[in-house]
Formats: sequence, C-alpha cells, structure tokens
Amino acid sequence: MASTVVSVHVSAAHTFSKDRAPSIELDEGIGVRGDAHAGTTVKHRSRVARDPDQPNLRQVHLIHRELFEELAADGHVVEPGQLGENITTAGIDLLTLPVGARLHIGDAVIVVTGLRNPCQQINDFQPGLLKRVLRKDDTGEVQRLTGVMGIVARSGTVRPSDPITVELPPEPHHPLAKV
Repeated sequence: MASTVVSVHVSAAHTFSKDRAPSIELDEGIGVRGDAHAGTTVKHRSRVARDPDQPNLRQVHLIHRELFEELAADGHVVEPGQLGENITTAGIDLLTLPVGARLHIGDAVIVVTGLRNPCQQINDFQPGLLKRVLRKDDTGEVQRLTGVMGIVARSGTVRPSDPITVELPPEPHHPLAKV
C-alpha cells in the first residue's frame, strides 16, 4: 500500500479536535499556518506553563488512520482530526520511524521529532480511550499510539491524497520518545 495523506486539519483555537480542511500550508520552522500550535517556541499550554521559551518540537501532529481502525474494533469510533492531528496518514508505520526521519509530503518536508504523549483529554473525549492509546506491551514498555510530532523543514502545501515519501536519517537510528 502506498503511503498517502487521508485528510488534513487545522484549528486556530486550542481545541482538542481540529477541523478538516481542503489543504494546509506548512511554514518552515513555524508549523501549520493558522493553527494554535504554530510557532518557534512551544504552544501546548502545559509546556508553556513549564517553560515558554523551549523550542517547539510539536509544530505538526500526524496520526495513522490504521489506529482509528484498531480503535473501532474495540468500540471506539474516532474520525480523522478528532484526536487533534494536523495530518491523518495511511500506509505508513509512523510509530516505528526514527528521530529525524524526513517526511516528504506534497512540496513540504516534516522532520519527525518524537511521539505524542496522550493525556487525560483523550478520556474526556471518549471514556476509556486513554487505556487503548497509552498502554504497556508484553515486556512492560509503555506504548504511545497517538501518532508522531514533527517540525517543518520545508514550507509547502499538503492535501488529501498527497503521497508520503520517507527519507531516513543517517545511522545510527534513534527510536522515538515522547516530546
């Protein structure tokens, strides 16, 4: 299956879910134009409270549609954009990418910085959902399933159906951690 963009989303306000859009504009070093989380420094409220001057490693949020399919099998109906992602993907295993992987989408490039750390707002959205997206595997390792975060390395437009090409960073690869 080819890796593609399923849908794109943006919200000017700090809302949990984001509105579907026909396209989004990514601005290098800033993020999604018009999105509340765009900027060179952190915009997520909890992170701003700790240190408003830290760099924004969470300019763009991507989630794989396959997660929604898994959740539906457990009775949780989640639509693209409802978990706050800017880009919903298909056919790419986002969670296994290494830090620094470059995603070429449309004419934009996103550098993957880490995993989204799911929070209590997910249970506020749908009770019981947090246990499905933040869990431990058979070895006791914590699994964060709500997608990846990245920064914009090259400006451009992203639209549904755009192909996604992955460019891996030089070895050694470092696994994703929460950002």
